[in-house]
Amino acid sequence: MGTGPYSMAMGSSRPILDDAAAERYSSVLYVEYTVEQVRHMETVQIVLDKKLLHSTDEAARRTKRNRSAFVREALQEHLRRLEARTLEERDREGYARQPQTHDESHLWETEAAWPAE
Repeated sequence: MGTGPYSMAMGSSRPILDDAAAERYSSVLYVEYTVEQVRHMETVQIVLDKKLLHSTDEAARRTKRNRSAFVREALQEHLRRLEARTLEERDREGYARQPQTHDESHLWETEAAWPAE
């Protein structure tokens, strides 16, 4: 343990206040983002320009998430969109190779029609 008003807990980067410091700060509202080490997650380092980083932090704050959660969710959404785009392109290529006949589409047109009022 260190000296001074606070020291670091063993194996942690969170400071532990001594009794006197804890008493001084007991009336202070302290908000902290929790960062959890989950076994199935990896820590990575990425490079962002200042404007993108600032926008990311602002959006994370507005949505009450920490930066990691916000970036993780944005990446997951982007990957879902890429997968949907890949499947759509595959379907377009398939229909280009073997176009739908008039008979095939005509059968479904009656099913998709609005009922008479």
